[in-house]
Amino acid sequence: MLDHVSIGVRDIAPTKRFYDAALAPLGCSCLSASEGSLGYGKDAVGFWISRVETPVPDDAGSGLHFCFAAPSRQSVDGFHSAALAAGGRDNGRPGLRTDYGEDYYAAYAVDPDGYRLEAYCDKTG
Repeated sequence: MLDHVSIGVRDIAPTKRFYDAALAPLGCSCLSASEGSLGYGKDAVGFWISRVETPVPDDAGSGLHFCFAAPSRQSVDGFHSAALAAGGRDNGRPGLRTDYGEDYYAAYAVDPDGYRLEAYCDKTG
């Protein structure tokens, strides 16, 4: 349904370090980089990040989050540990979320700017 999503951050350099680490286990990398923007994806950019003056405020009650598709449960685990090691905060350890589906395996983190992220896999492998 969506072609891409864009978010705004105050500082590109630490954001790049975080997303390079967190998205690598999911098979995503930085496909476009400039002084003021980054673009992540596998074959094409689907997640854009731009330096802005007024990013969305960190608000846990907003319900805003971004869910990244993961190829395996192991990659969900890798996303979570890499996100935390790169300066993110835990927002839900890796595990089954059977209230979302029988094989819904996910982990949650908050990036350094306060964006809530999820990595999800619906395979048992």
